[in-house]
Amino acid sequence: MKIKNMLMAATVTAAFCLSASAQITGDIYIHDPSTIVKCDGKYYTFGTGGGGIWSEDGYTWHSGAVRPGGGVAPDVIKIGDRYLISYSSGFPGTEGLTKGNIINMWNKTLDPQSKDFAFSKAMLVGWAGADDDCWAIDPAFLLGPDGRLWCTYGTYFGAIRIIELDPETGDRKPGNKPVDVAIDCEATAMMYRNGWYYLLATHGTCCDGTNSTYNIVVGRSRNPQGPYLDNIGRDMLEGGGKMVLSAGNRVTGPGHFGQTIEAEGCEKMSCHFEADYDRSGRFVLGILPLLWKNDWPVAGDPFKEGTFEIESQRRGYALELTVDFIRSAGGMFGFGRQGGDNVVLENQKLEDVIGGWPEGNIEVRCSDYMFRPHQRWTVTAVPEYGGYLGQPYYKITIEGTDRALAAAEDDELTTVPAFTGASEQLWRIDQLVDGTFRIMPKSAPGHEGEEYVLKTTGDSTVALGRYDFNDDNCKWDFRDR
Repeated sequence: MKIKNMLMAATVTAAFCLSASAQITGDIYIHDPSTIVKCDGKYYTFGTGGGGIWSEDGYTWHSGAVRPGGGVAPDVIKIGDRYLISYSSGFPGTEGLTKGNIINMWNKTLDPQSKDFAFSKAMLVGWAGADDDCWAIDPAFLLGPDGRLWCTYGTYFGAIRIIELDPETGDRKPGNKPVDVAIDCEATAMMYRNGWYYLLATHGTCCDGTNSTYNIVVGRSRNPQGPYLDNIGRDMLEGGGKMVLSAGNRVTGPGHFGQTIEAEGCEKMSCHFEADYDRSGRFVLGILPLLWKNDWPVAGDPFKEGTFEIESQRRGYALELTVDFIRSAGGMFGFGRQGGDNVVLENQKLEDVIGGWPEGNIEVRCSDYMFRPHQRWTVTAVPEYGGYLGQPYYKITIEGTDRALAAAEDDELTTVPAFTGASEQLWRIDQLVDGTFRIMPKSAPGHEGEEYVLKTTGDSTVALGRYDFNDDNCKWDFRDR
């Protein structure tokens, strides 16, 4: 029978948690990655030893990024229409005189195939003398809201220091002296948000595979030069730091934090993991959602496939098929009715209602959630169709069927009888900084290249609309209940 065939053909995936690195694929083997930046539509990150990896979509990564100078633990930042790259290595004339040097170079592009690809002459901007209580390695940039450019560096073997650079030249500001801001950590990075400067630092041990204890901690200050205090007021100069990310999901040893802002309210954090248990314990690139709670950064979790109520933040109504309501078993229960044995009632079943659904496309709406078959959505990764920064695309189908959510013409939403892999049936699910999600098709008809998302336009009506982080109509939750 037709209903039986539909049920047998359906693809249903039980909920499970992918390892953080399993969210991306390809050549992801990199240690001490720089902040991920975008250049001409491609993503780039550089690592220790020279070179790096790149991606067209942020999901599938390739070797081949080019960074001269070798050395360790680079960082990169876009300033205007140029890219400033920093790394730690020897510098002519300083042999035997320093414990590391911070070296900067400019480039107009990060694409080695571009005619404009040419690194500038290297500049020595930071160093630690042979007797300094510091090692000048692991540089990282921050361009503050006032246009001032900062660079932190240092390791466990001494203090973490910050210096100010000239954003026009990339060189050290004349007369600027380094300031100590932290100890007992390395591989630092900085962020700015809501009047706070954040110092992200890597704590623990590295380079020991599955036995590495790296983790990422944070402190904050109103001044870029500190003091940086954690959530209970401990100074990072005294070893303080609030946990941001530690081992879990079969990857261990996160270090070298980086922040990438995809859109307002949609942020990602990058790092490397010292060991991925699913990849022979090798070090790998990791990309996770970056959330904020009470003005503190928090690492989000990899998205879990499964079957959910998709709940609108607007009112709390659930996304559902626009089909006739069918009453469940049990009927009305009179107020005067007492006594008798309890009977366990079954949930309404798909086979009890699917015969009354239209055969073609079915529109969607929002309504009270009652865990009915037309309100239960299975979210399944479809990595064969590619992905976006940190994750594969997903298909969203009614549980037990192959009926798939799809973007349609004129900003409409619909469900098609069967998933085909068309771009309007592929969904990116981004966790936003407040913990909610935006649900965005790979391609919205008539709005290709624009950020059009699943959006409520009334309590019960839903369509596609322009993304606005400050509008709860654009936000959703995935609830398993």
